[in-house]
Amino acid sequence: MHRITAHQPHPLFNTAATRRIEHAAAAALPPHTLMQRAGLAVARLAQALAPHARTVWIACGPGNNGGDGLEAAMHLQRTGRTVVVTWLGQPDTAPPDARASWQRAQAAGVTWADAPPADLGPDDLCIDALLGIGVSSLSQGSPRPPDPRLQACLRALQQGPSPVLAVDVPSGLNADAGQFAAGLEPEAAPHLHPRAHGPARHTLSLLTLKPGLFTAAGRDAAGQVWLDDLGTGPGHEPPTGWLCGPPLPAPRAHASHKGSYGDVAVVGGEGLAARGLGMAGAALLAASAALHGGAGRVLVALLDHGHQQLDLQQPELMFRRFDALALEELTVVCGCGGGQAIAPVLPEVLRRAARLVLDADALNTIAAQAALHALVVARGQHGQPTVITPHPLEAARLLGLTTAEVQADRLGAAQQLAAQFNCVAVLKGSGTVVAAPDRVPAINPTGNARLATAGTGDVLAGMVGAQLAAGASALRAASEAVYQHGRLADGWPADQPLTASALARRVHGA
Repeated sequence: MHRITAHQPHPLFNTAATRRIEHAAAAALPPHTLMQRAGLAVARLAQALAPHARTVWIACGPGNNGGDGLEAAMHLQRTGRTVVVTWLGQPDTAPPDARASWQRAQAAGVTWADAPPADLGPDDLCIDALLGIGVSSLSQGSPRPPDPRLQACLRALQQGPSPVLAVDVPSGLNADAGQFAAGLEPEAAPHLHPRAHGPARHTLSLLTLKPGLFTAAGRDAAGQVWLDDLGTGPGHEPPTGWLCGPPLPAPRAHASHKGSYGDVAVVGGEGLAARGLGMAGAALLAASAALHGGAGRVLVALLDHGHQQLDLQQPELMFRRFDALALEELTVVCGCGGGQAIAPVLPEVLRRAARLVLDADALNTIAAQAALHALVVARGQHGQPTVITPHPLEAARLLGLTTAEVQADRLGAAQQLAAQFNCVAVLKGSGTVVAAPDRVPAINPTGNARLATAGTGDVLAGMVGAQLAAGASALRAASEAVYQHGRLADGWPADQPLTASALARRVHGA
């Protein structure tokens, strides 16, 4: 068993792949072996997390996830703790392994209760063994009112004062998508955040790591994730995703110069001062991030008739007219604050830019014009590296979906973007997904809600541009920039506000 951190990559397996691994392992072992191993692993982690817990309440569902909880109850009861179990199953209908674990818990003398104990406190521990990955099949069927006892257990787990250890997956969470099934959503989502003032949350993922634990609502629901493969391995089952690890260090050679690290041109920043609208700041944030990210030179082409000629805070930025840019020699970051002014220049950027990052208004313009979509596809065919960096709403526009549909399958949406646009796609959000055509997608483990402020996406676009300009492939540039972007937020001083401009100036420290 080990704790999952952002310090190394990990393979991810969706529900279908996990079930194949489980079936193969079960076929090679004596009956009940996997459940015995799972229950022991849960009990050991529970004791490590809450060594002084007065009461351990275990909510067990009717299936094998509940059986894991029953097995853990037997072990915890033998340590002398007060163990209370709410089991939603019945011996005559339970799967064989779960029934065997129920018998072992019975023999150990655990206490059975129809409802959660009313006196649980912050020094106790709750174990969630209700649904596990079984919610994936529930969410695919026709909607039905959840069992009232299940709802009562979920409320106690989600809103109670005690720390919670989820077995495999927090109940109600789709293990593949990181979204809660209809009717099983938490009633107070902020309470689930592991860094909020509520109790700690942990998840012990069994056999494999599931993608849904690391993206969308899954990150908050799962809290700290642990993995126990139960003494098995994936065998020949290929991963369905990866959890990104840190980039490899890339020290700069002494015998190098600014030309060694490439030129980034930021195209955007429409200025409409007469109408009280100005978006030059977005382009300047991207340019600042590219500058601090190590680009040899950073050029800025503001689409505001050239009114901006100098950034007094960052005189290293070189302002140019768009028609003066040698696009064939540049890494272009396009769309940050471009507004409607991006449309006339975008076809030329798509055709000529040597390397390209498309963000914000560039993506919205492409979504509205099929001819521009074709130009993006052609870039991949011609070997011109391209990275798109949409947030969920922009991704929905590009794919002709709703934002909810994108969020319901973030890995699938990112893969669809990469395939349809023949480029690397960065689907931003909690657990940003990076996808490339014909490649297994990756989920980024760094970052937090402090990035939910204006301009941080522009900073990310500039960081990707700097990586591309320095010679990284589109996939590596995107993956490393996303990881570094999130790591900066994770290490941000608690007593300092995170603003996009301050973030851009700290990129070198990532």
